Amino acid sequence: MTPTQDLQQGDVVLLTGMSGGGKSVAMHALEDAGYFCVDNLPAELLLDFLRLEQQRGERRVAIAVDVRSASSLPLMLPLLKELRAQGVAVRSVFLDANDDALMRRFSETRRPHPLREDRDVERTGQVQRTADESHRLLRDAIHLERELLGGLKAESTVIDTSQLRPAQLRAWLADLVGPNAGAKLTLVFESFAFKHGVPSDADFVFDVRVLPNPYYDRELRPLTGRDAPVAAYLAAQPEVGLMMGQIAGFLSRWLPNFAADQRSYLTVAIGCTGGQHRSVYLVEMLARQFGHHGHVLKRHRELDAR
Repeated sequence: MTPTQDLQQGDVVLLTGMSGGGKSVAMHALEDAGYFCVDNLPAELLLDFLRLEQQRGERRVAIAVDVRSASSLPLMLPLLKELRAQGVAVRSVFLDANDDALMRRFSETRRPHPLREDRDVERTGQVQRTADESHRLLRDAIHLERELLGGLKAESTVIDTSQLRPAQLRAWLADLVGPNAGAKLTLVFESFAFKHGVPSDADFVFDVRVLPNPYYDRELRPLTGRDAPVAAYLAAQPEVGLMMGQIAGFLSRWLPNFAADQRSYLTVAIGCTGGQHRSVYLVEMLARQFGHHGHVLKRHRELDAR
């Protein structure tokens, strides 16, 4: 019997991602959800830790891994694949953010990036850097971190935290590891505004800016796609029904293939200009239409941020 063979029924979350991506917030959210959390566990100790947890009895565990353990990172990906091959249900979650967001967060907190070449001398104040030099060193560190974590990201569910408030991240993570998280494929519908950028965690992006816009109706402008008057307006537009039917048809055709390919998470992002009317309406309708699928989540990036 392998050391982890009995862990098949346990809940194990591997939390990784970019420094500044929100791991501290996520770990607190997992603790609140009843997980026993371990931060920065070296890969060499992973199997022993899981075996010990199995001996103690069933309890959900969350393990955070990042570039602070850079020397053991190459071991983590083979271990993750080994555990899954043994039937251990490990859900790997990668918290990402665009470079600008990460740069801003490090600037606001004034914390050194763990991969910055001069982080030790900078911390002691022995060297004074110009703003341009500090900016370059930080961006170089972020790019190196992306290279080191690329393999883990490819095997993980990715959450783009670039524009998420902490409360949003906590809510999204709670949905991800909630009671239905054991479903074979989690399907996420997310509305967004193109003017604020495309979510980097999207597997498919549909642009619905070509559809009639309720924004130009003075009475509908302050409402959202979740309000009945906006829904009635959009439901009466033939182009909206056609667009929604084509998106639904595409997903119905290919979802079984993604499930068969052992995908655990699929994000369908639908964007309009402001992320308030058209994209919200389509997400609401598609989430309802695919409710029979199993674990279906809906997110409204711009509305949730209010």
